[in-house]
Amino acid sequence: MASEAAVEVNAISAAAPEAEATSGAEKQPHKLERKWTFWFDNQSRPKQGAAWGTSLRKVYTFDTVEEFWCLYDQIFKPSKLPGNADFHLFKAGIEPKWEDPECASGGKWSVTSNRKANLENMWLETLMALIGEQFDEADEICGVVASVRQRQDKLALWTKTATNEAAQMGIGRKWKEIIGVNDKITYSFH
Repeated sequence: MASEAAVEVNAISAAAPEAEATSGAEKQPHKLERKWTFWFDNQSRPKQGAAWGTSLRKVYTFDTVEEFWCLYDQIFKPSKLPGNADFHLFKAGIEPKWEDPECASGGKWSVTSNRKANLENMWLETLMALIGEQFDEADEICGVVASVRQRQDKLALWTKTATNEAAQMGIGRKWKEIIGVNDKITYSFH
């Protein structure tokens, strides 16, 4: 009986390094195709005479699925924003400003929402589509902005080249599908 127990313990000990190696592999972070940066802009208390963009702050750059979910679960939800505030998710290296060289010749697709829960869902679906590279024209996309306002919230998907009509139409169609909108969405040049 004692020898059977010893054999069992030895078998478990021999399997332990293999189990550790397997669980170690599972703990490797899931790298994204590119780095993304969250930005925050609180325009509710602008300083007198301050230029636009002075309240814009880079918050965090991430490149793994795990970092994204940690950030999203803790802080990056539009329902947690004060009025007149914006959350931005842009490709790393691109500032969410029309003047940024990557955005200067672009435009944006926009959709409005009267319900916070709807905005929250569209925001999450858009974030996952961006970091998951679900758009065929992913290189044409700069980022997305969630704008919380008292009367009506807005989500805007910023693109690089407004004159590339085929790419813009493809992005617009795909985005409508992703966020589940049947209504018309609008595109405007920067």
